[in-house]
Amino acid sequence: MAKYDATRIKVMKGLEAVRKRPAMYIGGTSERGLHHLIYEVVDNSIDEAMGGYCSRIDIILNKDGSATIIDNGRGIPVDLHKEQKIPAVQVVLTMLHAGGKFDDKSYKVSGGLHGVGVSVVNALAKWLEVKIYKDKKIYRQYYEKGEAKSPLEVIGKTGKTGTEITFMPDDEIFDDITFSFDYLSVRLRELAFLNKGVRIILKDDRHNEAHDFKYDGGIISFVKYLNENKKALFNRPIYIAGERDHTEFEVAIQYNDGYQESILSFANNIHTIEGGTHLSGFKSALTRAVNTYIKNAKLSKNEKFSPQGGDIREGITAVVSVKLKDPQFEGQTKTKLQNFETEGIINSVVYEKLMEFFEEHPTEAKSIANKAILGARSREAARKARELTRRKSVLESGSLPGKLADCSIEDPSQTEIFLVEGDSAGGSAKMGRDRTFQAILPLWGKMLNTEKARIDKVLNNDKIQPIILALGAGIGDEFDKTKLRYNKVIIMADADVDGQHIATLLLTFFFRYMKPLVEDGHIYIARPPLYLIKKGRMQRYAYSDTERDEIMNELGQGVSIQRYKGLGEMNADQLWETTLDPEKRILTAVRMDDAIEADRIFTILMGGDVEPRREFIERNAEYVEVDV
Repeated sequence: MAKYDATRIKVMKGLEAVRKRPAMYIGGTSERGLHHLIYEVVDNSIDEAMGGYCSRIDIILNKDGSATIIDNGRGIPVDLHKEQKIPAVQVVLTMLHAGGKFDDKSYKVSGGLHGVGVSVVNALAKWLEVKIYKDKKIYRQYYEKGEAKSPLEVIGKTGKTGTEITFMPDDEIFDDITFSFDYLSVRLRELAFLNKGVRIILKDDRHNEAHDFKYDGGIISFVKYLNENKKALFNRPIYIAGERDHTEFEVAIQYNDGYQESILSFANNIHTIEGGTHLSGFKSALTRAVNTYIKNAKLSKNEKFSPQGGDIREGITAVVSVKLKDPQFEGQTKTKLQNFETEGIINSVVYEKLMEFFEEHPTEAKSIANKAILGARSREAARKARELTRRKSVLESGSLPGKLADCSIEDPSQTEIFLVEGDSAGGSAKMGRDRTFQAILPLWGKMLNTEKARIDKVLNNDKIQPIILALGAGIGDEFDKTKLRYNKVIIMADADVDGQHIATLLLTFFFRYMKPLVEDGHIYIARPPLYLIKKGRMQRYAYSDTERDEIMNELGQGVSIQRYKGLGEMNADQLWETTLDPEKRILTAVRMDDAIEADRIFTILMGGDVEPRREFIERNAEYVEVDV
């Protein structure tokens, strides 16, 4: 085992810039940047785990607002650094680009490859305390705003090894220093899946909550988790793993009977949201293998169209994870892998292993092939539907749907569109709106459940077509956000069960076929009032039963109450005052911090399996207030 001491710490100086420009190092000072501090510390512990030195990581959200991260790795080196003449741990915590990641003798692979992690955390912390369990001793040092305020001292004896870092984010730097248990759970669960057998415990002492993540199945467990509420075409995921030219890789694949493609790719535990060479290598291998099988098995003799990549990936759930000695990413955000040699390695090995799997598992192979052939037919039907939609858009009122009442401003950044349930409410909204920047599109009839529909059915649906035409950005693979005609897309439905159902159907459509709208925060839900309460000339609106009771108690005797059964009962002035006026209305922004969990929720709510939906409703009924 390579010795891990001060000689392994390489230095590139400078810390003051971090406090001056924190966004350069952690992406911003909002929620994302705040939680990035914990991820940076955890990444160091994960690097220890990837090297085989650590099996458990604890993350504790303390009652005072600070966070503690503990691992049972080797412990940061404490001996004197030869060049800096201070303990190695102090070098790591106070000097930018100082760490063991630049020396491949300490870490074979590493996620935090820039080496800025812990020093950046220290720089942006009001205070930080490090404890190191090493050489049968407990070492401690205390810092404030990146500067050491105490020497490294021995405070006790111990039989364990590891590092414990506790820090308080600096409220002079961050907009809000409150850590979110749910936000952290997303990344920590992901890390546990990607690092087979490593136990990651998240504990919230503020609210007495805890998660214990440990997956001995690794990414096989990950894929099963992603497909938990979907109907899988075969029970055990296909698993491929190997190592070539200092590149370790593993792939897990399982198909379900749905039509959505869900492939997650990772490089050194970093979620490569924009993909890269490892993902393109996997996709190429999959397309080649399935088409080779279809040809050899003579399954497409009567077909006019050969399956393309998108057809073959219909209903796939897969995780692609690579671990490299020297990963090259596009930009500081590390969202796209660029190592060109990785593509060839993944392509050749995955193709070879898939062909072996197809030969040994003909039933599973045939189910994948038949699904791909159906996908090709669907693609052709979708192409015809797109052409029809484009022809209709040219013929119908200057390429816009007939029921759309558009706004006069042409700058999309200044505009908003309301998708309004029902013609009656749509009429009131058209009269009540500010037509300079607000557009109204009434919706009518039963909305399609896009969770259970292929894209050709979606494109042909007369309830969905007007939305696609009005937004102007296309759908599915052809979606182009630069062509979006409105900055805010606002769902305005009645506050009853039917209205909530319509809102959920619309959200499902946007999530499945226009996901960037959800990811980038363009989708909102309007909240109309349930009651109008009057006393003399005074009138107040209530948005819940609780608010109604509070207003009635405040106003006392002689009040009259009007209950709105739907938006159609409100006149234009009332609709403007309560639901359209930007100064007074209540809008709920639809956010997607956890795309994996969002996918699971939409499958539960709108998928074909009743039991998970019943369990979800029973578990969450106490948090929902719906007017029936």
